[in-house]
Amino acid sequence: MTITAVVLAAGASTRFGSPKQAVLLEPVLERVHHSAAIDDVVVVLGAHDVETRERVVHCPDWERGPGASLRCGLAALGDEVEAAVVVLGDGPTLDPRAIDRVVAAWRESRSERVAATYGGVRLHPLLLARNVWSTVPDAGLRGLPAEGVPCDDLEPPGDVDFADDLTR
Repeated sequence: MTITAVVLAAGASTRFGSPKQAVLLEPVLERVHHSAAIDDVVVVLGAHDVETRERVVHCPDWERGPGASLRCGLAALGDEVEAAVVVLGDGPTLDPRAIDRVVAAWRESRSERVAATYGGVRLHPLLLARNVWSTVPDAGLRGLPAEGVPCDDLEPPGDVDFADDLTR
């Protein structure tokens, strides 16, 4: 059984002013690959095509919300995948150790959803057990409960919405 990272990078990047995936995706993927817990990676694209060495899933319904993009990524995973680690393609400071901690916590608890927390705030990465893949709403997983894994000693993954966010 394997754990796959599903990297969501389907959005239009309207606030950024250009396809931010072209700038942010590869650094995020590099960090994902530094995780010891990830066996495979799938990138979900939608509004923009971006070159990447990873397996890509194109989501025609990306405008419905992050949950729709996530469902596209999950649908592309094989039967051997027991859980998916959801990573945002615009989180350039994601620490691979957060991924490892979330996966380790899930292996121990087998909770349906397990997410990294920073200072008590739930962020990414978030692990989604296979048995709840069909319950992902269009709005995404933010409103659903998750077991928290403290990552207070790590830098949060970041969230780049505007080009100016890159210089901060």
